[in-house]
Amino acid sequence: MTTNRRNLIAATAAALVAGAVALAPVVNAADKPAAKPVAPKAAAQPAGFPALGPLPPVPVPADNPQAAAKIELGKMLFWDSRLSGDGSSPCVVCHEPSKGWGDGGEISRGYPGTQHWRNSQTVLNSAFYNKLFWEGNVTSLEGQAPAAAEGNVAGNGDPALMEMRLRFIPEYVQRFKQVFGIEWPRINQAWQAIAAFERTLVSDPKKVPFDRFMAGDRSALSPSALRGMAVYHGKAGCIQCHNGALAADHKFYSLGVPENEVFKTEPLYQITHRWEHYQKGVTHAGYRGAALDMGLYYQTKNPKDIGKFRTPSLRELKVTAPYMHNGIFYTLDEVVDFYNKGGGDANWPNKSPLIKPLGLSEQEKKDLVAFLEALSMDEPLLMDTPALPSYQPLKASK
Repeated sequence: MTTNRRNLIAATAAALVAGAVALAPVVNAADKPAAKPVAPKAAAQPAGFPALGPLPPVPVPADNPQAAAKIELGKMLFWDSRLSGDGSSPCVVCHEPSKGWGDGGEISRGYPGTQHWRNSQTVLNSAFYNKLFWEGNVTSLEGQAPAAAEGNVAGNGDPALMEMRLRFIPEYVQRFKQVFGIEWPRINQAWQAIAAFERTLVSDPKKVPFDRFMAGDRSALSPSALRGMAVYHGKAGCIQCHNGALAADHKFYSLGVPENEVFKTEPLYQITHRWEHYQKGVTHAGYRGAALDMGLYYQTKNPKDIGKFRTPSLRELKVTAPYMHNGIFYTLDEVVDFYNKGGGDANWPNKSPLIKPLGLSEQEKKDLVAFLEALSMDEPLLMDTPALPSYQPLKASK
């Protein structure tokens, strides 16, 4: 996209925001119309940030094109617990449709006998991400699937064993041959099929109030959400990091998010936390005194990256609580309060200078939450559990 094109989109968004909020003055809780609407001063799109807007077409890699049979196979594998170490931890156990395609807990459940150490992110709209996981350590859905299925505290699966299991399931043998033209299931093709399925888990713009508003339906946003959109772009400054179609710049920041006390009180969480430090290459001293999730530092080993995490998308927030890398906030009201107070401790490692007190009023906070909720579909994306095929012994060769 050219610079002129980006500027045009930003200018259009600014005009929409300014025009819309002129019709949405601050009113009482019942949102009764006021006699003389006045546009807030902070309604314009700040320069230099991609405008919020509709989702683009789903990007599809040339080496893994979409196909109906592949998507169907990927859905089955997404639900199939045999793609894990002990056959109990399929993708869906941490990414449940009824829980916003996350797991609904502060910290993900983890492999049996262990405990994960971070909040399970939704896979909704992950088709658009060029960085996945909180550290951004993989760059495609084809890389995300094995990283989770083989991760020590996630699926803990051995690739060779998982592949062999698939070969003892005649229906999968047939489906892999149909989709990929191979005689026997291969684990890499299993990950491709799962990625193809995940690329279908996308917000429907016809069901998202904000997207309907941007498409010309001026009644799609409530008066409160319209005012919240002005706060988002102006006084709160959310647009600085949560911009573009996903409302996320995919960069890394330290916010001073409070520690989750469970890591101090529950031995199994602490064991996992220390193990993650160890296997990610932290020094012996750092491993022994592990207290802080170092975030991006695990990938770069640059002290300036301690405490930084990838900016998540703000789409589908209504169904993806709790929030932050450690699931410390259960409501959007808590999140907005956190930012309004200037984030966490000023002494937190590498805390971003963008995180500072906002001075929002109670009404402005409520309006901002209303706008954030308008970035979600009216109803959650649910899906039936597929029927999974059974094992059968292989026929002995003559």
